[in-house]
Amino acid sequence: MRRHLPLALAALVLAGCQVVPPAPTERIEVIERGETGPAATPESRDAAPETAREVAFPEAEYARLEKQGTAVVSGRLTLSGRPVANAGIAVAPVTRYSAEAAEKALAGIAVAPADPRARAYTHTARTDGGGHFRVTGIPAGEFYVSGAGPDPVTGEPRVVIRQISLGNGQHREVTLSR
Repeated sequence: MRRHLPLALAALVLAGCQVVPPAPTERIEVIERGETGPAATPESRDAAPETAREVAFPEAEYARLEKQGTAVVSGRLTLSGRPVANAGIAVAPVTRYSAEAAEKALAGIAVAPADPRARAYTHTARTDGGGHFRVTGIPAGEFYVSGAGPDPVTGEPRVVIRQISLGNGQHREVTLSR
């Protein structure tokens, strides 16, 4: 259970968002986080205090967002060249709210869980035995696609985030690898 805590935290961290209108040109950014410094024990990772969110939940902005759409994101999560089975995948709109959480998560800082109202805008899935995933029903916009799980070689928790743009009905293939 403790090995899956970083996975659950990553999904919760990226769960709260609002849509920022997509730029005219598509921008893809890969953000990776690995453990740095002395190896953390499962107990010390579990005991990490949560940092309060600095960006308040923007209720009025969320009221204008679409929760469902026709876009699809599929792909594969690999760490150290190996597929990660049963890993959590989250597709969350890019917003100041989600960017704050992503930045802190990638820095190894535990963030307080997203407001439950924000989680309604995040689409999630789990990888299969080969690390493949498919997330459907996503509206158009800019999104963080994140995957989290234990590195198959080191056992250390890892988070990989890729930023993508989606149009209505678009299908994007995304490779999450580190």
